[in-house]
Amino acid sequence: MTAASGTSFWRELIHKPFFWGIVAIVALLALNLIKDPTYLAMSVNPNNGHLVGNVIDILRQAAPIMMIAIGMSLVIATGGIDLSVGSLMAVAGAVSMEFLSAADGSAGAAFAAVGLALLITGVLGALNGVLVAYVGLQPFIATLVLMLAGRGIAKVITGGQNTTASNDAFRWVSNGYVLGIPVVFILAVLIVILVGWVVRRSALGLMIEAIGINPKASRMAGIKPKGLLLTTYILSGILAGIAGIMAVGSVMTVDISRTGYQLELDAILAVVIGGASLAGGKFSLSGAFVGALLIATLDKTVLFLGVSSSATPAFKAIVIVVLCLLQSERVRSWFRARKASVTPPPAAQLKEEVAA
Repeated sequence: MTAASGTSFWRELIHKPFFWGIVAIVALLALNLIKDPTYLAMSVNPNNGHLVGNVIDILRQAAPIMMIAIGMSLVIATGGIDLSVGSLMAVAGAVSMEFLSAADGSAGAAFAAVGLALLITGVLGALNGVLVAYVGLQPFIATLVLMLAGRGIAKVITGGQNTTASNDAFRWVSNGYVLGIPVVFILAVLIVILVGWVVRRSALGLMIEAIGINPKASRMAGIKPKGLLLTTYILSGILAGIAGIMAVGSVMTVDISRTGYQLELDAILAVVIGGASLAGGKFSLSGAFVGALLIATLDKTVLFLGVSSSATPAFKAIVIVVLCLLQSERVRSWFRARKASVTPPPAAQLKEEVAA
């Protein structure tokens, strides 16, 4: 690789939004290493032979955020938003725990619980899609309704109680390992790859972006916005259901008031960090993937540094604002212009000015 091509490569990489997300992750890990040089060290649990450590915890914590961030990316690309994903996580957890508490501990019961939870969250996602695409409600209002009603539905399912169940196969999804890597993270990566392959290897992704850019023009071009909007909200609901299963599977208990609480905000942040436009018409699943990892790393860093709960939102806000500024082309252009204005002229130019 020549120097010119290398420079061009880095210039293009810097303009990728997810690049700055990776930089932020590295910076946070470096900050943790300064406090504890053994922060990234991993060890083997002698009781079960599994890897344990802060990195493993981050990967496991990032998995549910990845799921709702991927669904949120597709919804935002259409020019909409889905505020109900956190509540749908609670619904999925309530359905699965209630089913497993009354079933046997077999793997078949675990599969049935997962299928039932995803079916219900898919139906609720379809309700969002119908309200947006066919009734014509604003996405913010339509999904806000289910955001408020979702936890009420979960409370009805569980009778207002935190439900606990026992099923080894279901627990393995969140707590198991394959080659030392958490199963939940491997599953999340596979789902991201699958969704990315479908939307980028077909015309689906292009049509979703076309709806977000100009719904009227896309309709005149032969695209059917209503069906695509319905599909994206169903997919967002199903992915939120998967996230809910991941969240409750680690402790095999659903806490209606806490499961998925405010995770819709983390999903939106992950999507924005990944370079998507909240105005619609643009999305990046790889960027949302990196954004979810950053949110999980940031949450882990806040706990590790002992930041007080009252100051935690401010700490997260500062990191995210700085990252968004680094991503801004306008800010980078301002810094380049500033640097050019203070850079002294070359020696040859100085000699010419003196001779004159």
